[in-house]
Amino acid sequence: MAMRKIIFAVWLLFIISPAVAVDGNALLKQIDRNLQPTSYEMYRKLINIEPDGSKKEFVLYSVKKGQDKMVALFLDPPSEKGRSTLRLGENMWLFIPSVGKPLRITSLQSVVGGVFNNSDILRLDYSEEYTVEKVEEKKDQYILYLKAKTNSVAYDKLTMFVDKKALVPISIEAYASTGLLIKTLNYKNMKDFGGGINRPAVLETDSPLYKGYKSVMLYSRIKKRDFDDEVFTLTYLPRIEELR
Repeated sequence: MAMRKIIFAVWLLFIISPAVAVDGNALLKQIDRNLQPTSYEMYRKLINIEPDGSKKEFVLYSVKKGQDKMVALFLDPPSEKGRSTLRLGENMWLFIPSVGKPLRITSLQSVVGGVFNNSDILRLDYSEEYTVEKVEEKKDQYILYLKAKTNSVAYDKLTMFVDKKALVPISIEAYASTGLLIKTLNYKNMKDFGGGINRPAVLETDSPLYKGYKSVMLYSRIKKRDFDDEVFTLTYLPRIEELR
């Protein structure tokens, strides 16, 4: 009888004890690190697909340092070759060789057209721009509800569906402050890039605001690399090709 009482007490304690809460912001930082190192270089192909099936492709070489510095250089098509973009926090610039000086651009504009905007192309860590308001835990997924830290962020709220084992996004729904769904980002094709980087190699997006249009980002040759702060300045934009 005494043993039964002990077992019952342990069982009762187990069922009434609150579940250990997941630290959403710590989880988001780990997701960021699984997607990309703190400082790295990579190559990407961006493909914009029109409703009639026609495509326009861009190849970019990109480098990032720390939490808030990123540069992307256009390698192809020839009409775009030599253009480069710089992001410092929420400030962004586009350098066009024929113009000769950087031009200010915004996060919601797009230097390539299509569904990806400049914030998507020059993506900082999610934890840099968002706070986790709530986490739901499913059998094989986490669902993170994110709120922008400032009004200058491209999307006011994100709902991020995360693979529980790999701790990388499966899909992300991006919303305006009004609650309007702006776009959905879908991460696909897990790939081992070496150096401990194992993440999706494909990012696809579509939007109810651009019916029939689709944009795809293909990642390759992601690797850790350190850079001097000088690389992430307006005066260095014409020289980004020297890093390759």
